[in-house]
Amino acid sequence: MAHLADLGYPAGDEALEPLAKRVLDLWLRPAYFREFDASTEKEASRRHDAVPKLAGRYRRCASQQGNALFYCVTLGLASDACDQLAERLMHWQWPDGGWNCDRNPEADTSSFGETLTPMIGLYAYGAARRSSVAIEAARGACEVFLRRRLYKRVSDGRVIHWEFAELHYPLYWHYDVLGGLKALGMMGQLGDPRCADALNLLESKELARGGWRADRRFYDLPGERPRRGTDRVRWGPLGRASMNEWVTADALSVLRAAGRYTTAT
Repeated sequence: MAHLADLGYPAGDEALEPLAKRVLDLWLRPAYFREFDASTEKEASRRHDAVPKLAGRYRRCASQQGNALFYCVTLGLASDACDQLAERLMHWQWPDGGWNCDRNPEADTSSFGETLTPMIGLYAYGAARRSSVAIEAARGACEVFLRRRLYKRVSDGRVIHWEFAELHYPLYWHYDVLGGLKALGMMGQLGDPRCADALNLLESKELARGGWRADRRFYDLPGERPRRGTDRVRWGPLGRASMNEWVTADALSVLRAAGRYTTAT
């Protein structure tokens, strides 16, 4: 369903409603409405029937509820359950604007991977429901990425993780600079000067013959041992000089939205 939403599948298909119900039933289980205070990682990991709170921050893999909110709204399946998803995400939001499931009490900075889909989920929800509160929460999450120029440490300007500077499709719950730019583009934030470094990096990755490649993949191929939460679909060519159509489409849409690409290649 996440891929259908990303690819622009027509909204309102009633055939998707049973799938949406299964997802919403899963991510709105009673356990996500209960919480408990913990002081150590061990204590926080002991219970699975509630959301732990350490050092004043909820430790929740919000990418799960965020992803569901995004595709349910985008596919026109925004039932009243989506109101609950949005409420949970805003309830768990960290002071710096994002989310994190790290149960180390000393962790005090949001995770890129856990913040990306809640951000676009809340933005899509806010736009659809005209909720200024949800829009404001999504804009607060933007700062998690913008403060770090989408892939660099605040402290020394070094790349946070080497994989952030590589390109992939699809991302699932992972993060890379193209995914960050794509999300900020949805929210009209590409004009922020703090996006410049990431846009420059994306431009530099264009192949000599046009297009962009997929550097690595997060999905499995037929014959490989399947990993949890991945497709078994070949999403185009991988690596070296081969253009990947999915990565190229995203790169072009981002650069055009930023005013850096005016004609098709």
